Amino acid sequence: MKVNMKQISEMTGVSTATVSNALNYKRGVNADTAARVLKAAQELGYFDEARISKLRFVTFKRNGSVVEDTPFFPLMLTGIEQECRENGMELVMSSLDIREMDYEDQVRNLLNDKSSAIIMLGTEMMAEDTRLLEGITNPFVVVDYWNREMSFNSVQINNEDSVAKATAYLIARGHTRIGYLRGDFRIEPFRGRGRGYRSAMRGAGIPIREEYTLTLGTTMDSACSDMKACLERGVGLPTAFIADNDMIALGAMKAMTEGGIRVPEDVSLIGFDDLPFAAVASTPLTTLYVPKQEMGKIAARRLLEVIRGDTVTTKVHVSTTFVERDSVRTLRE
Repeated sequence: MKVNMKQISEMTGVSTATVSNALNYKRGVNADTAARVLKAAQELGYFDEARISKLRFVTFKRNGSVVEDTPFFPLMLTGIEQECRENGMELVMSSLDIREMDYEDQVRNLLNDKSSAIIMLGTEMMAEDTRLLEGITNPFVVVDYWNREMSFNSVQINNEDSVAKATAYLIARGHTRIGYLRGDFRIEPFRGRGRGYRSAMRGAGIPIREEYTLTLGTTMDSACSDMKACLERGVGLPTAFIADNDMIALGAMKAMTEGGIRVPEDVSLIGFDDLPFAAVASTPLTTLYVPKQEMGKIAARRLLEVIRGDTVTTKVHVSTTFVERDSVRTLRE
């Protein structure tokens, strides 16, 4: 006989209305109560094979150089965890690693897990990586990735406009020789940031000098090493750089400082992300703050809406906040 909400109510001692709200992940149900209801429902066999019982956070890895060893993504995960806890939903974590021999089996196993709704961290994804996911029927949201051919719900940072605004900030402070520190792994968020830099320069009628675009590694150590190599080659330096993210900016700052180049007296510098250690660097870094925890919450809320039957595909842009610190100098005649 099919298990009903009355039986779950009797087992847990809560009303059928509360049982219904908990099973549909609605707000307003105490987290402990919701967890108790879901546990009872599972024990009684209430969920059929297609019923969503957990949220799975999947980290996609192409080489790991951006998503590993950075505090950015754990902070985002904290927001997802909070939203799951408030809605009495179990959170599990896994990864898809394209470097591993059984990668396609990993994808198939993910697609066959009909008990999970999925948030995928797509920072390192390329367009071809979405093809294996096209047949997914689970409620699904991609975070920090999007392309024009994608039909998935997504939550992403407003990369292009954010960097355009940062470039305009430098121009307003008298900088015309502005360079770009680009990560050597060209993930989609970095491409958007590069477009923002170029559009702001062109919009201001300032020529983009290719010798001021330096390609650096995406970890702090590799960025520092690559910047040192650039300085040893005697590259000409602009009066300011915008970097793809804080890790690159701080690695470059370390290399310049060790090479006798002062930030901001000789070269101004702007990062992206506002990682916790940006504020305590040798020169506190001017950067673009991304609301990481709120971004995780938005992704989880969107996924819960899809679970409840919302069929509209959305692309959510999360705006950044410009954070002024000490790494930018105003130029004067």
